[in-house]
Amino acid sequence: MDIIQEKNKIIIQDIRDFDVNHIFECGQCFRWNKEEDGSYTGVVKNKVINVFQDGTRVEFNNIGDYETIKEYFDLDTDYGAVKEALSFDQIMQEAIKFGYGIRILRQDEWETMISFMISANNRIPMIKRVIENLSACFGDYICSYRGKDYYTFPTAESLANAPVERIFECKAGFRSPRIKEAASRFLKERETIYNIKNMTYDEGLAYLKTYNGIGDKVANCILLFSMRHFDTFPVDVWIRRIMQTLYLSKDTRDKDIKMFAEEKFGQYAGLAQQYLFFYARENKIGK
Repeated sequence: MDIIQEKNKIIIQDIRDFDVNHIFECGQCFRWNKEEDGSYTGVVKNKVINVFQDGTRVEFNNIGDYETIKEYFDLDTDYGAVKEALSFDQIMQEAIKFGYGIRILRQDEWETMISFMISANNRIPMIKRVIENLSACFGDYICSYRGKDYYTFPTAESLANAPVERIFECKAGFRSPRIKEAASRFLKERETIYNIKNMTYDEGLAYLKTYNGIGDKVANCILLFSMRHFDTFPVDVWIRRIMQTLYLSKDTRDKDIKMFAEEKFGQYAGLAQQYLFFYARENKIGK
């Protein structure tokens, strides 16, 4: 892998286990939008970044800090070794081959927590719309890029102080008071949230579920997508159908699906979930 740093641009050549479509379309993030040229534009650490890929060459535009790119895109993790460890049956081999470029982004804990609270019983287009509305209403303006205005994700302070009616106007619906409540609590327990990555899985899960609006599925998504707990296997309606179609019987309960998957896939259960989700959704398996 060769890294070329230019003014306001980073180019990585001969990159492996990296595909922008796989990364941004596997259900782990909601603030990246696909452009007409196939690139993606999103916000990382309050900076608007555009990512364009041509084969094994990736351009990170509008940023000159490689450390931010390395951390956010988890470039230090050997995903080749992960895929080898998970390639023990034909189903996983096919799923990994299809989504070979998936990486788990290192997203901010606060943003991920609120984003997945919004995701409960919601569709991805609506989730993205609510997050955009909240950012435009309560975040800070960053810049206009390719004709679109971008804003920072709202701070806990801004949402804690916001009238719940204004959050409701952002189309957050019944989640509005829960978002405000979570923001107020986060201000008092910020250090605990940012320390969950150092807790055991059970400790982190139990703590997150004490928040109103965070159940098993949302808590497990937060743990996987921002807190480096790769050993968890979030189960939603999609994953339930996928696992019942590919591995288990139609009447298998969510808790039994999760137990089966975490025992089968071990320390990389969360990555297995992402490969299976992307593979099955794109191929309409389990619909």
